[in-house]
Amino acid sequence: MKFFIDTANLDEIAEAKSWGCLAGVTTNPSLYAKTGGKLADFEGHMSKIAELCAGLPVSAEATSEDAEAMVAEGRRLAALAPNIVVKLPICEAGLAATRTLADEGVRVNMTLVFSAPQALLAANAGARYISPFVGRFDDLGEDGVSQLADVIACIGNYDWSGKNVDDTVEIIAASIRTPHHVTQAALLGADIATVPFAALKKCVHHPLTDRGLEGFKADWNKVIAGA
Repeated sequence: MKFFIDTANLDEIAEAKSWGCLAGVTTNPSLYAKTGGKLADFEGHMSKIAELCAGLPVSAEATSEDAEAMVAEGRRLAALAPNIVVKLPICEAGLAATRTLADEGVRVNMTLVFSAPQALLAANAGARYISPFVGRFDDLGEDGVSQLADVIACIGNYDWSGKNVDDTVEIIAASIRTPHHVTQAALLGADIATVPFAALKKCVHHPLTDRGLEGFKADWNKVIAGA
């Protein structure tokens, strides 16, 4: 399973990339707003992320509400850099825009997916990536992992050749909150987990690892002291 980072913060992206295991970036309007970014700077900021992660897919989300405007905005975003993926919400307009953009060779990441039927519609419309959300189900006391399992199973039942730009559909487990979500997504066979920086750092660390490092350091200091 590949790791994307779910953020628009350049410093977070740069640090995660330095670990050598980053495969892409996803952003959304809320994440951009958290950076304090302004409307006039949005496309420039997406270009900076794309440059920082050259060769890796970077999802930039369109905010238009009708299909025609989504297509126009998607074309602008895709023109910013060759690794930009246009992110669109699952809805009637989003599906129509996805079909048009995919037919033009633009990769689309369909987001806010909460059910298998939505995922199947997205794949048929030409989405290159489909982003079912996990954590938001948990917020409601429901099982987001089981919903993710349904999406993965349904998409995996079919050959999507000819539907989109790259003749494949990848499932991005989104709204990841914990390392447990990452584990469950991997066990289910999700292609990608897009993880906020704080949760990604939690995936690196474990109390027993930290304790082991402290023990090694203490023992090595004894060796140094006795030299």
